[in-house]
Amino acid sequence: MKLIDTKTKNNVLQSMMTILDKKRNEIIEANKKDLEAFGKSDRAMYDRLIVDEKKVDSMIQSVMEVMEQEDPVGKTLEHRRLDTGLDITNKTAPFGTIMIIYESRPDVTIEAAVLAFKANNKIYLKGGKEAFHSNKILEQCWHEALQENGLDKNWIEMLKLDRTETQEFLKNPPEHIDLIVPRGGERLIAFVKEHATGAVLVSGRGNNFLYVSKNADFETAKKVMLNAKIDKISGCNALDKVLIDKNISGYEDKLKELQKMFHENEVSILVDEDVSKVLTDEDKVPSEDTWYEEFLAMKIVLGSIDGLDQAIEKINKYSGGHSASIITTDKEEAKTFMEQVDCAAVYHNASTRFTDGGQMGVGAELAISTDKLHHRGPLGLKQLVTNKYYVLGEGHIRE
Repeated sequence: MKLIDTKTKNNVLQSMMTILDKKRNEIIEANKKDLEAFGKSDRAMYDRLIVDEKKVDSMIQSVMEVMEQEDPVGKTLEHRRLDTGLDITNKTAPFGTIMIIYESRPDVTIEAAVLAFKANNKIYLKGGKEAFHSNKILEQCWHEALQENGLDKNWIEMLKLDRTETQEFLKNPPEHIDLIVPRGGERLIAFVKEHATGAVLVSGRGNNFLYVSKNADFETAKKVMLNAKIDKISGCNALDKVLIDKNISGYEDKLKELQKMFHENEVSILVDEDVSKVLTDEDKVPSEDTWYEEFLAMKIVLGSIDGLDQAIEKINKYSGGHSASIITTDKEEAKTFMEQVDCAAVYHNASTRFTDGGQMGVGAELAISTDKLHHRGPLGLKQLVTNKYYVLGEGHIRE
């Protein structure tokens, strides 16, 4: 796709904000059809599916934030002139074509597309069937904004494919796809990785851990873990596992405090073998697979651990590589934890719910990447470009 100048891109986004505001009632009515068809059997997915007045405002805000950010394309990363006379500049450049596959959340149709478009990429969107009506009208909004500014509507396309057709599209896309980003649970990620022929950037899987050190301020621990667990259970940055150091003062009483706190907030508890000796009325972790599982539900595991090294080892074995937090008053202990735990974001005395582009100052995000190539953490506007070398010569040949 051709390079679009910054003014035109921003004009598209300005149009998009106006259109979203003008059509908000139509968008909410379309979403109601999806909600009625889906039902409330899966609370986390139902929550992600909702589009109300607040969500439309959030969509408009996301577009505005991206519009106001500096264009990431064509920025000089490095420049040098060699002794040979060659003049070499390394600049940012668009990926080309990005495919985003996601479940449930219609706001991704806005938030992901606006970032990829501002970075001058063509976008294929593959939303879930549960958000069909919502995504259909949001795609119409994009096409209206593009055409108002003299651009072809195929810059942003919603793929209306079933599972079999999506599988075939991934294996044999109609054009080269430079980057595929699955946003969703483990089954979606596994499906994309199995069938895609292009580069896949993994995002969206949480299974986040919090370690309560023997040096923890326990009131801080309670406040942080409750926020991380219940603030938004459908978020990939929600908390699933708590490891409590068995050497903490008043260990058994503190376990009972946590039990009371979680029950009062309607969070069900699973416990490991050691914790079950104290919290005898709680169900045990059924199998090792549970330690790998992202819950996206009002459920948490409480486990016992013997010291920092064991906590680090367990987190690195079982976590999704997304976020992990330590609660401690010992800054050196926190430093060791944060250096040794292999996650995209590590925290000291803070909730994992901050792993979010807006909360981290990145702005709107495409996803939270748990891959190490090409970027880890929130994928904002600056992360949706690659690079290109511009080499200027005067008849240079290599001898």
